[in-house]
Amino acid sequence: MTENLPISRALNAGLRRALETDDRVLLMGEDIGPLGGVFRVTEGLQKDFGPRRVIDSPLAESGIVGTAIGLAMGGFKPVLEIQFDGFVFPAFDQITSQLAKITNRHEGAVRMPVVIRIPYGGHIGAVEHHQESPEAYFTHTAGLRVVSPSNANDAYWMIQQAIDSPDPVVFLEPKAKYWQKGEVDLDAPALPLHASRIVRRGTDVTLVGHGAMVTTLLQAAALAESEGTSCEVIDLRSLSPVDYGPLLDSVRRTGRMVYAQEAPGFTSLGSEIAATVMEKAFFALEAPVLRVSGFDVPFPPAKLEGTYLPDADRILEAVDRSLAY
Repeated sequence: MTENLPISRALNAGLRRALETDDRVLLMGEDIGPLGGVFRVTEGLQKDFGPRRVIDSPLAESGIVGTAIGLAMGGFKPVLEIQFDGFVFPAFDQITSQLAKITNRHEGAVRMPVVIRIPYGGHIGAVEHHQESPEAYFTHTAGLRVVSPSNANDAYWMIQQAIDSPDPVVFLEPKAKYWQKGEVDLDAPALPLHASRIVRRGTDVTLVGHGAMVTTLLQAAALAESEGTSCEVIDLRSLSPVDYGPLLDSVRRTGRMVYAQEAPGFTSLGSEIAATVMEKAFFALEAPVLRVSGFDVPFPPAKLEGTYLPDADRILEAVDRSLAY
């Protein structure tokens, strides 16, 4: 059975199914109860499952994560909502010093099935601390799994797969795409949690990205096709660990790759992807792996976000540079 849902409702449906399936699952976060969260992802869940399983927390991100660590030790599976990407940093010590390391510290005897949902990225015209892309902090931290869906079907299944993981998962939700609709298969997931996927076939250049950037890459690929260039598009889906198989296979066929992300480029996920592809597919490359990213400055005021964030034109310029080698 399939339904056409926006990403926000697909996440809501995925959370609902997890709550129904496993009594150990509980949700925590600021304003996730009667309000249903800032983006209404948890709308109706407290009404149906009660305030002991859908918990409106105090405005204290460090306390939310610290409490979840204790709950996980007690056998629960907490799913936390951080209202906006920039609000996660008060909990950064708990996440990187405790949550990510407890299983290793106890030689695997203590598991941490905690999911941290973070709406991230730009394109919503918001103020400071509301449009950041902090994925590199978490992918750099050993002990954390990091994923980001780009469409409704992945949102529905990946949130359930993340909740089923025995390890902590940072679940990055592209807030600009919460209202983007797509077909959701309610019967079976398309892929495992940590698999990347080819979303458009092509022969000349491989385009890679994650989250909201996948839509932009598809736009760029469509424009490139009108100019006679065939671009393959890969949705990374899992940022840590990275499933390099489809990337490397694609690059060995096309000989070229462009990676695009909203985050600043310096010491970023794109840097790691580019370095690894050049190490493992060097002799197949006809040009260096190129990166398109946000600029190495704090996220600007809303009126400048269109200049800061990569768009199809900037990606096509990188494609042209790659083909010029």
